[in-house]
Amino acid sequence: MSRATTDAVHVDDQLLAMYVAELGAIGDTPDGMYRFMYDDAWQRARDTLLGWIRDAGLEARVDAVGNVFGRLPGSGDGVVLTGSHVDTVPSGGKYDGALGVVGGLAALAALRQVGTPTTTLEVVSLCEEESSRFPANFFGTRAMLGLIAPDEPDRLRDRDGVTLAEAMRRAGLDPAAVATAERHDLRTFLELHIEQGRVLADEGVDIGLVEVIPGIAWETITVRGRQDHAGATPMDLRADALQAAAQMAREITVAVEGEGRPAVVTTGRWTVEPGQPSIVPGLARFSLDLRHPDLSVRDRLLDQVHRICADVAQRHGVEVDVVRDKDEEPATMDETLLDVLRGSAEACAASWRRMPSGAGHDSQLMASRVPTAMVFVPSVEGRSHTPAEYTSPEDCVRGASVLATALHRLAY
Repeated sequence: MSRATTDAVHVDDQLLAMYVAELGAIGDTPDGMYRFMYDDAWQRARDTLLGWIRDAGLEARVDAVGNVFGRLPGSGDGVVLTGSHVDTVPSGGKYDGALGVVGGLAALAALRQVGTPTTTLEVVSLCEEESSRFPANFFGTRAMLGLIAPDEPDRLRDRDGVTLAEAMRRAGLDPAAVATAERHDLRTFLELHIEQGRVLADEGVDIGLVEVIPGIAWETITVRGRQDHAGATPMDLRADALQAAAQMAREITVAVEGEGRPAVVTTGRWTVEPGQPSIVPGLARFSLDLRHPDLSVRDRLLDQVHRICADVAQRHGVEVDVVRDKDEEPATMDETLLDVLRGSAEACAASWRRMPSGAGHDSQLMASRVPTAMVFVPSVEGRSHTPAEYTSPEDCVRGASVLATALHRLAY
């Protein structure tokens, strides 16, 4: 059972374990988790959450874009919000995002037993944090902040050509009502999340208090060479797009390695055309994901990336085109909230450390409008965005209890 003391609020460990297991079975396949915004698995997750919210004695609702809310009404104005997302990357795990949702729900279920808060508490399951189906990163959060462009639902398409508006309708939502999801009553946002790295696990620390979320740049780099016969074209006469692109990726990686931690770069998605064994590739396209918590360092590295691409293209006699797909500035977490979380961790007898996040989160956008902070719990071996992703039940409960304690201090 949940119990509360003057110092700490502890969530029900059996309830949280049930939430994690049952939500983790929705969209699970032998190849990992596939739960994309508005698809069948996402809708099953939405409906399951709504049932759990009602079972916990909270008010349940879904907004115009599909964000799911559980509300514990307070006696005063404003809302303290907690939560995360339940959409996943392809072949993902069951803790990324989802723990913040079910941990927040378990926290509110425990706090309901304490009594009526002064400030209303809400837990939210946010839409499309991962951009796995549509290029609509943070769609649910952006809708709450009034940042959705009017043409987005009809303009954005998934890989099958389905527009976001069509997918919304199939999920029982009205794309014409997106603007009604905007909120003006939020006072605070707290997000519980797995670390997705190995700092906490390696150091044996229970809780991470996130100081900053990195600036992230996504680019698509397209290299155009000349398509030729693989047997009849001498090596010295080729303009092989793939070899040039591979050289770019390698030199970019070396440059970022030279910068050292916490700079990271990934070139994870590749397309080669025409993609036949007997043809010299005429086109190669790859993605670039570059991150650093210092915007000036990130942008300096991007300038270096672009110089590398131009130099390699000239050496190989190919053309290169770079398109920016995402540009997110670093987000600093609120110091007052970090102090609340520190005190809550200590009340729960949890060790803690301050740290940057390596990944992007809904919190970085929330932080542009309301005081925001994040709580990390350890990821075993630092694994995430893989079916091997795992956080122990004890760490899940500890993180959710620290969150519940912080919510109690903020709202009661």
